Amino acid sequence: MPLIKLRGVTVDFPFTPYPCQEDYMSKVIECLQNKVNGVLESPTGTGKTLCLLCSALGWREHFKDTISARKIAERMGGAELFPDRPMSSWGTAATDGDTPTYYTDIPKIIYASRTHSQLTQVISELKNTSYRPKMCVLGSREQLCINQEVMRQESSHVKVHMCRAKVSSRSCVFYNSVDEKSTDKEIMNSILDVEDLVKTGKKQRVCPYYLSHALKQHADVIFMPYNYLLDPKSRRAHNIELKGAVVIFDEAHNVEKMCEESTSFDLTPYDLISAIEAVDRLLQEQASDISKADSAEDFNVESLNSGLKLDITTIAKIKQVLMDLESSINGFEMPANSQGITKPGSFIYELFQTAHVNSDTKTAVVEAMEQITGYLAGRPGVFLNTSGLQKVADIIQLVFGAEPPEGSKKSQMGNSMKEFKVHIHPDTSNFKKKQVTDVWASSSTKKQGNVLSYWCFSPGFSMQELLRQGVRSIILTSGTLSPLSSFTCEMQIPFPVSLENPHVIQRDQIFVSIIEKGPDGVQLSTAFDRRFVPENMSSMGNTLVNLARVVPHGLLVFFPSYPVMDKTLEFWRANGHADRIEHVKPMFVEPRSKGTFTEVIDGYYDKVNDPNSSGGSFFAVCRGKASEGLDFADTYGRGVAITGLPFPPRMDPRVVLKMQYLDEMCKNKISGVKYLSGQEWYRQQASRAVNQAIGRVIRHREDYGAIFLCDHRFTGTEARNQLPSWVRPYVKIYDGFGTMVRDAAHFFRTAQKTRPVPVRKEKEACKNQADTGPLNTGSSCPSKSVWLSDTSQKAKTLDSHIPSLKWRKLESEEHSGRDGAARLCIQYEMEMTSKRKPVSLLDALDDTTNKGGREDTMAGEERHKMRCNAECRSSCFPYNESAWGCIWKWSKRGQLIVQASRLSTLSNVTEPLIQDHNTHCLLRGLYQFIRPHHKKEFDERCLELTGEGCGYKQEHSLSREEREALGQNTAKSEMSPVNPPSEQLNSSQQLNQGGSHLVNGGDGKIGVNVRSEVQKPQTSIKEGLSCSSLLSDIKQAIGAEKTRQMFLALQAYKTSNNYEQMVSTVVSLLTERDEDIALLERLSVLIRPQHRKQFGELLKSLTGNDSVVNQNSDMGSSQLNQASQLSAGKTQSKISSFFS
Repeated sequence: MPLIKLRGVTVDFPFTPYPCQEDYMSKVIECLQNKVNGVLESPTGTGKTLCLLCSALGWREHFKDTISARKIAERMGGAELFPDRPMSSWGTAATDGDTPTYYTDIPKIIYASRTHSQLTQVISELKNTSYRPKMCVLGSREQLCINQEVMRQESSHVKVHMCRAKVSSRSCVFYNSVDEKSTDKEIMNSILDVEDLVKTGKKQRVCPYYLSHALKQHADVIFMPYNYLLDPKSRRAHNIELKGAVVIFDEAHNVEKMCEESTSFDLTPYDLISAIEAVDRLLQEQASDISKADSAEDFNVESLNSGLKLDITTIAKIKQVLMDLESSINGFEMPANSQGITKPGSFIYELFQTAHVNSDTKTAVVEAMEQITGYLAGRPGVFLNTSGLQKVADIIQLVFGAEPPEGSKKSQMGNSMKEFKVHIHPDTSNFKKKQVTDVWASSSTKKQGNVLSYWCFSPGFSMQELLRQGVRSIILTSGTLSPLSSFTCEMQIPFPVSLENPHVIQRDQIFVSIIEKGPDGVQLSTAFDRRFVPENMSSMGNTLVNLARVVPHGLLVFFPSYPVMDKTLEFWRANGHADRIEHVKPMFVEPRSKGTFTEVIDGYYDKVNDPNSSGGSFFAVCRGKASEGLDFADTYGRGVAITGLPFPPRMDPRVVLKMQYLDEMCKNKISGVKYLSGQEWYRQQASRAVNQAIGRVIRHREDYGAIFLCDHRFTGTEARNQLPSWVRPYVKIYDGFGTMVRDAAHFFRTAQKTRPVPVRKEKEACKNQADTGPLNTGSSCPSKSVWLSDTSQKAKTLDSHIPSLKWRKLESEEHSGRDGAARLCIQYEMEMTSKRKPVSLLDALDDTTNKGGREDTMAGEERHKMRCNAECRSSCFPYNESAWGCIWKWSKRGQLIVQASRLSTLSNVTEPLIQDHNTHCLLRGLYQFIRPHHKKEFDERCLELTGEGCGYKQEHSLSREEREALGQNTAKSEMSPVNPPSEQLNSSQQLNQGGSHLVNGGDGKIGVNVRSEVQKPQTSIKEGLSCSSLLSDIKQAIGAEKTRQMFLALQAYKTSNNYEQMVSTVVSLLTERDEDIALLERLSVLIRPQHRKQFGELLKSLTGNDSVVNQNSDMGSSQLNQASQLSAGKTQSKISSFFS
């Protein structure tokens, strides 16, 4: 491992660092050497965690070495111990200013992150380094307790009290061995995360919770969630010593919120009622015991023996405290607007004084409540809700724990409470639940109660508390802290050291676009007045449908809030947008509850992992679980779409009061302290949430992805300046949606060609992965390499559609005012037709699905001429360009013959073919395009007008049911030997001669003329009729929209020969209902020979029928030549067997 010298400190790094990594480590060391605070932003994927650990531990070892150098120098009396290295070269950190430093003064490093899962990733990174410090990780009993009796309890605070009771009585066998095992060298020198600690505890039969507390005393590095540091109660419970320590907050983008919440609370009527009920139950029991006893003295002895050290008078006083507090809170009359009443922070002391709780009585009240809670929680077989009582005790500790010292209480009271507000507002939750627990029947509980809220509006309050505890340095770091200036203002402590690191990725690994308008030209916006406008929601849906087609594998979509997401998805489901997205990328929606989140995210991972799938789409909200802590590396997150700016709810009382507080602070202009204004904070909250969601993509140096900002407000300079520094250089604003689609397709095609295929690992490794992956570890959540053959194919072949971006505006567009390129992308999505001309049954199918109205870049006459040529080649009679000259003239209006549904309409458009006897043959040639129920009438009209019919036979007018029955009977019959064709087609005699040459052998049967033994058979008319019937049946069964999707899949199959991609779409559409599977069997005729056996096996797995397998597997390449020699009747028999 290379050794790097930074600011005089030698750092042992696992590999040669990048320049941005050296800069980051230098800043960390600068903070530690100068005893100052730092705020450091480095994008995910730049090895931030590894740099943080190596630089901090390298500095700590250097600090220790300087102490050793000073002690050696004292012993040597000024003589040099090493001739080649003078003592002065060891640095001056050993003196640490003017204060002599000893080994006991080496700073501990407290490494805090948001969750234990993130800490697990950090500890795994520590194992990858050469450093082996003594360490421990702190957790809760919920995570670390292995006593089954305690873990069976449902409530966490009940577990706490039961654990404490067992520890005090020495009745927990795991706790009793802690003292012995805490000095075990193997355990002390091991690097253990929470899971390892639990495994060790079970193996060694030692309590992991108390073992971690014992290891903390000698640890060099202590890992913990950062609410343990910021919450005063947790800090006391875990006995965390901060004096002289280095405090590192990783994933610090959440520190601001945690600082405020750790010193805030909401006390609901239900909390108070449940607390009163618990105390009242105990009071009734004790009163009943007294009535049975001879004297009160007997009761006191009994209660002492039972574990309760309180007399009945104290219990009654606690009940009175709770009732007085409830009466005081509910005694406020709410204003008519139901907005509540706001008081200064110091009002909380007046409120508690009405319940006789003050700085003098707080200790006794809290101890009594703790005893009652512990006693009730420890009773076997009886469950009583004591959470409300525990919450009141915690609140009293919180309120009075922050009091200033006695000597300066009066002068500092006003200043210390300026960050807080008391807000009393009506309870809007379900009150029926509370009425059930109403045991007092007091007047206050007969009406809706009030909620007492005590809110802190300055994260700096908790940060300043850490400084008062004497920490050496505070380092805040994350991948998304931008904008840094506003972040440091919120913290209210000085940050002399700051850093905004660039990313290590290249230009071809990131694509950032601001999409101002959707594909239909509608401006995109989720502003309050626009977010639920149907036109806006429809445009956003069309935008995401197109993005789902362009982005390979996984697509993440973030909404501003749950209400916006729910309402928008409801609209999309009702209007078909959701079905179109679902067809391309199955949709997974982030649930509000944590219980089902794992199931949903696993489903998304599985869908992206599925090689037969085109990926998945995950819909979530900014500030939600998916946007904060999950790692969507590689194929799990190739694109992220932000559908709007997630501003906090503007009318929420807490938001309103926060903005008012900041505006007040700005007006006061305290010297040396800078505050954000209310509006600046409001905008900053939205920007930070967007930046956090953006950080879900590009998780390491080989990753790539696209960022789509789908709101016109992102075009503003201020909004763009709030984006992370590593994103800003690549931002591009697109006026036309089509141009964006083209550029995005080019980006993904290039990236897939130039970037290495991710190595597949287990998905579990990435579920809870923090944003702490080192630069050299590559993908943590990669995909299968086979993915490049499905959805990536869509991006690679997308360029075949890009020339459509140059289409001229349609006449309707010129009058609608819509952007031509925008409308173009709707057509790109809806039509996706191939440029190849029809030459087979599958090609003829293409033309039947083409929508009218598409313009091409060629001249009008050329375009119509080409269409007619294509129609000719897809038919069974030969084509002569001069003879068809009249047809493209009268079809100039774009009315194709196959689109005529009424015979009278067709008669009108065929008039030019009747006037000249030379074109009568062409009129008779139209017979094959006539619907079955019109064929007889058309034959009679031709006979009347031209003197010659079209060879009509009665079976040509058979209904679909009759044709299928006939096909089944024919398939069962034994096939006779194939006879050679009676006559080769003579082009000089029969060219453009109409119906007679369409009859094989002169027997009157509609069939195929075979030219030679090696030539491929042309499409027979009866096969075309059967195909037409099949397409009609499919449309009737699954609807027009899904039929269009299936046609697109078949067209793509014809072009790219990608069987897997086609069959996944077709099967998904035709297996939703059991009755549609028969249609899937009939599609066998469209499957290419090399894929028919595979398709037959698929049908067998779906239907359990072997017949289709045998039919398809017998059609080899050699038998294709034999098939070309079949008589017309036998050809129809074979086709009918496919349709049966």
